[in-house]
Amino acid sequence: MAKAAKVTTQQQDAVPSARAFSVFERMVAWRYLHSRRKEAFISVIAGFSFVGIMLGVATLIIVMAVMNGFRTELISRILGINGHMIIQPVDQPLNDYAQLAQKFSAVPGVTMALPLVEGQALASGKQSAGSGALVRGIRAEDLEKLKAVSGNIRSGNLTGFATGDGVLVGSRLAASLGLGAGDRITLVSPEGDVTPMGVSPRVKSYTISGIFEIGMSEYDASIIYMPLAEAQAYFNADGIVQSIELFLANPDLVDQLRPKIEAAAGRQIFITDWRQRNQTFFSALQVERNVMFMILTLIVLVAALNIISGLIMLVKDKGSDIAILRTMGASSGSIMRIFFMTGAAIGIVGTIAGVALGVVVCLNIESIRQFFSWVSGTVLFDPELYFLSQLPAEMSFGETVSVVVMALTLSFLATIFPAWRASRLDPVQALRYE
Repeated sequence: MAKAAKVTTQQQDAVPSARAFSVFERMVAWRYLHSRRKEAFISVIAGFSFVGIMLGVATLIIVMAVMNGFRTELISRILGINGHMIIQPVDQPLNDYAQLAQKFSAVPGVTMALPLVEGQALASGKQSAGSGALVRGIRAEDLEKLKAVSGNIRSGNLTGFATGDGVLVGSRLAASLGLGAGDRITLVSPEGDVTPMGVSPRVKSYTISGIFEIGMSEYDASIIYMPLAEAQAYFNADGIVQSIELFLANPDLVDQLRPKIEAAAGRQIFITDWRQRNQTFFSALQVERNVMFMILTLIVLVAALNIISGLIMLVKDKGSDIAILRTMGASSGSIMRIFFMTGAAIGIVGTIAGVALGVVVCLNIESIRQFFSWVSGTVLFDPELYFLSQLPAEMSFGETVSVVVMALTLSFLATIFPAWRASRLDPVQALRYE
């Protein structure tokens, strides 16, 4: 008896062990993915796992792309009309703003220095008693360089503004007041003339030279651009400006340029940058992105758990097959690799399909939005409620790779335990109860 067992052991040792992930192992793993009719339930679980991973990966890619698109569009539009660095006086007013603007423009990395007078006013027209407006006074040559405004004139032109006889009004503000190019808009400022009876509001009418549309509803509904000299007179700021806004070639280099700007000023100034002025807004966007990523990762995790349940059921069903493979000379490592490839194949194919679906949706996100708006008969992305007039999507290669790596890692981890269970199966016990 001992001799027979010794011979059997020698025979098994004589069987050459297959190399890792050999053709034999891949063939058996592929066979287990195509279950027969009596094993259809296992195929259903595998199908749900595949769909879950595909939808999870696609949803992550789409949501992250939309969040990136929001951030990029908002930054480009907010910084398109607002300076990256704002210079304000400390010890004396900015009455030498023209010379300072030239000095700042000469600093490498600064593309434009824009002296600015800014104030609140009540605007009225034909169809409205009044609407709050932010009046920004700038020079005509600076407005030409401000392409976010000068490049988006929807009606009228810049001629009246250049001669100092007209103003530019946002499209939504003009529409709410029932005004168009060539009409007159009346502005009422609380900072008016000082009289013996007190300060009386200043009321003045201006011809609308042109109507601009930046594409950001908040700005289009509230901003009026006025020639600098006229704004100085209107807001009682003769010969001075409130601030000088600097536009940089790279907005992310504000910290590096700050010492150079202070040196060029040659006087005490107070500097704020776009990150400080919009810190709360962009911090909220970042937190929302991180939370959405963690929540949507749960979809992929649930799909990975389905892989575990499906493989455990497959191992139980294939107990006799595993025993036969072991008696034929297959090692426990070979068995483990077979079931690992079976589960990993679901994760890999599901991830690839999810990436493809996500890319297709991101490339056609606006068309899809318009289609569902047409089907439902409602506006799914109302510009009146959001900052932007269309749904943006911008895929990030790094984030897409992170999503793929995360999905594959969860899928591979989900296959380890069932594959290990299969490799530890005792062939004698499996055949005894078969």
